[in-house]
Amino acid sequence: MEFKNNELLRQFECRCGDRLIIIEYSIQERKLFLTKLNPNGCEDEVLINDFIKGILDQAEEKRLKIVPVNSGIVSFFKKNPSYRELLAAGIKI
Repeated sequence: MEFKNNELLRQFECRCGDRLIIIEYSIQERKLFLTKLNPNGCEDEVLINDFIKGILDQAEEKRLKIVPVNSGIVSFFKKNPSYRELLAAGIKI
Protein backbone atom coordinates (compact mmCIF):
# COMPACT_ATOMS: atom_id res chain seq x y z
CA MET A 1 0.00 0.00 0.00
CA GLU A 2 1.49 3.28 -1.10
CA PHE A 3 0.25 6.55 0.27
CA LYS A 4 1.58 10.06 0.52
CA ASN A 5 1.82 12.25 3.60
CA ASN A 6 1.01 15.76 2.35
CA GLU A 7 2.37 17.71 5.32
CA LEU A 8 1.42 21.08 3.83
CA LEU A 9 -2.28 20.19 3.73
CA ARG A 10 -1.98 17.85 6.76
CA GLN A 11 -3.52 14.89 5.01
CA PHE A 12 -2.63 11.39 3.92
CA GLU A 13 -3.45 10.64 0.29
CA CYS A 14 -3.96 7.35 -1.54
CA ARG A 15 -5.00 6.64 -5.15
CA CYS A 16 -8.12 4.61 -5.93
CA GLY A 17 -8.07 4.44 -9.71
CA ASP A 18 -8.37 8.04 -10.83
CA ARG A 19 -9.75 9.19 -7.46
CA LEU A 20 -7.91 10.32 -4.36
CA ILE A 21 -8.77 8.98 -0.89
CA ILE A 22 -7.91 11.54 1.79
CA ILE A 23 -7.54 11.28 5.56
CA GLU A 24 -6.98 14.63 7.25
CA TYR A 25 -4.97 14.70 10.45
CA SER A 26 -3.45 16.82 13.17
CA ILE A 27 -0.49 15.99 15.40
CA GLN A 28 -0.40 17.33 18.96
CA GLU A 29 1.68 16.12 21.91
CA ARG A 30 2.67 12.76 20.36
CA LYS A 31 -0.94 12.09 19.38
CA LEU A 32 -2.22 11.67 15.84
CA PHE A 33 -5.78 12.99 15.51
CA LEU A 34 -7.47 11.44 12.45
CA THR A 35 -10.12 14.06 11.83
CA LYS A 36 -11.69 13.38 8.44
CA LEU A 37 -11.99 10.49 6.00
CA ASN A 38 -12.93 11.48 2.45
CA PRO A 39 -13.13 8.47 0.09
CA ASN A 40 -14.24 10.67 -2.87
CA GLY A 41 -16.63 8.03 -4.14
CA CYS A 42 -14.22 5.10 -3.87
CA GLU A 43 -16.26 2.04 -2.88
CA ASP A 44 -13.27 -0.31 -2.39
CA GLU A 45 -13.53 -0.96 1.36
CA VAL A 46 -10.49 -3.27 1.31
CA LEU A 47 -8.33 -0.50 -0.16
CA ILE A 48 -9.59 2.03 2.39
CA ASN A 49 -8.90 -0.41 5.26
CA ASP A 50 -5.39 -1.10 3.91
CA PHE A 51 -4.83 2.65 3.68
CA ILE A 52 -5.84 3.11 7.33
CA LYS A 53 -3.67 0.14 8.38
CA GLY A 54 -0.69 1.69 6.58
CA ILE A 55 -1.19 4.97 8.43
CA LEU A 56 -1.52 3.17 11.78
CA ASP A 57 1.62 1.09 11.13
CA GLN A 58 3.56 4.25 10.34
CA ALA A 59 2.21 5.94 13.50
CA GLU A 60 3.27 2.92 15.56
CA GLU A 61 6.82 3.18 14.18
CA LYS A 62 6.91 6.85 15.21
CA ARG A 63 5.40 5.93 18.62
CA LEU A 64 2.35 8.13 18.15
CA LYS A 65 -0.94 7.41 19.86
CA ILE A 66 -4.12 7.61 17.80
CA VAL A 67 -7.20 9.72 18.49
CA PRO A 68 -9.93 8.82 15.98
CA VAL A 69 -12.37 11.69 15.47
CA ASN A 70 -14.09 10.52 12.28
CA SER A 71 -16.84 7.90 12.52
CA GLY A 72 -15.32 5.89 9.64
CA ILE A 73 -12.03 5.61 11.52
CA VAL A 74 -13.87 4.67 14.74
CA SER A 75 -15.70 1.87 12.93
CA PHE A 76 -12.34 0.62 11.62
CA PHE A 77 -11.12 0.26 15.22
CA LYS A 78 -14.34 -1.58 16.14
CA LYS A 79 -13.78 -4.08 13.31
CA ASN A 80 -10.03 -4.46 14.00
CA PRO A 81 -9.47 -4.82 17.76
CA SER A 82 -5.78 -5.64 17.26
CA TYR A 83 -5.14 -1.92 16.57
CA ARG A 84 -6.83 -0.71 19.78
CA GLU A 85 -3.50 -0.71 21.61
CA LEU A 86 -2.57 2.35 19.51
CA LEU A 87 -5.43 4.40 20.94
CA ALA A 88 -4.51 7.26 23.27
CA ALA A 89 -5.14 6.78 26.98
CA GLY A 90 -8.77 7.18 28.00
CA ILE A 91 -10.26 6.41 24.59
CA LYS A 92 -12.61 3.44 24.63
CA ILE A 93 -14.25 2.10 21.52
